[in-house]
Amino acid sequence: MPSAVPACAPVAHPAAQPIHLLRPPRKGRGTAWAIEHRFASDQRVAVDDGWGSLDDLALAPATQPTQVTPQQVGSILTGNHSPDISFDVSINTYRGCEHGCIYCYARPTHSYLNLSPGLDFETRIIAKINAAQRLRETLASRNYTPQDLCIGAATDAYQPAERELRITRSVIEVLSECRHPFSLITKSAGVLRDLDLIGPMGQQGLAAVYVSITSLDPALSRVMEPRAAAPERRLQVIRQLVAAGVPVGVSVSPVIPFINEPELEAILAAAAEAGATRAFSIPLRLPWEVSPLFQDWLSQHFPDRAARVMARVREQRGGKDNDGRFGTRMQGEGVWAELRRQRFHKAVARLGLNRERVALDRSQFQRPAPPPAPGDPRQSSLF
Repeated sequence: MPSAVPACAPVAHPAAQPIHLLRPPRKGRGTAWAIEHRFASDQRVAVDDGWGSLDDLALAPATQPTQVTPQQVGSILTGNHSPDISFDVSINTYRGCEHGCIYCYARPTHSYLNLSPGLDFETRIIAKINAAQRLRETLASRNYTPQDLCIGAATDAYQPAERELRITRSVIEVLSECRHPFSLITKSAGVLRDLDLIGPMGQQGLAAVYVSITSLDPALSRVMEPRAAAPERRLQVIRQLVAAGVPVGVSVSPVIPFINEPELEAILAAAAEAGATRAFSIPLRLPWEVSPLFQDWLSQHFPDRAARVMARVREQRGGKDNDGRFGTRMQGEGVWAELRRQRFHKAVARLGLNRERVALDRSQFQRPAPPPAPGDPRQSSLF
């Protein structure tokens, strides 16, 4: 479709004061802002076109439907080249996430699809429908050796679309069949649907689950992660996973100064009481478009402390909104970062939580039979 303005028009600067600030947040969404991404080649200027005053924007629909687009992918395993992350490869069954967490560091990946890291990230979901097939092909390769594999490292594998599409379940079915170890991280109670697979694998040293809990306050959780499970429900998830024999850890991430930072010890204590045996925590990260989105969210929900929050964030990031350097991006620097680390370490020591990932058993891996080639007589047995 041709652009509404010349392609050579300048890109809007993230610091510009956008018209979205006058619009209330949409019900059930993390942001109402379809922020321009950094690869955009045009600029759309908000004008009064005679259809009503800016105050009439409040009359816009309260919700925006989610559009799920199926995608056939060429590969499903993504290698990790960061020394800050302990797993070797990851699987993300979806691009974009309907949970709408305002702080999500994966939001900028929608830019590569020419979509907004703002509202599009929450409402235009890409579903990798052949993920299980590609995984089976990879595991069947003679060159493949078992690696530390994490499901849902970028976007939640149990977001609402999974209820019907069951892509994540199909991936776990392949891993279960091949006895390939994996961990997964989620803030959804949907993981309990697959307890029939994850439970036995957990008991055999082949699976571990990390539940993300950012607050025990339902009101805060609702505006920070509008479509994720409630805090108490996540604690119930930990209890049910532990009862099924699955090793469980808790992620208190991200830690946001003056927002959920005061709850750090309380969250760890609640998770430990529910049965978690591992814990990790990462401070707020604001890469690319996440920074203006997060600051807009702050101005809407916490105008009384927005400036203080950003000042503390910048103190821990060398005066910048974000510092993506290996070695510092997951921990921050300076006095406040060190105080947060000390609080975390003392709390996990007191509660008996281990800061190391659950060690999983790679020795049980059984390579699957490769799928029959086109024209192979064995194909007829499938019909």
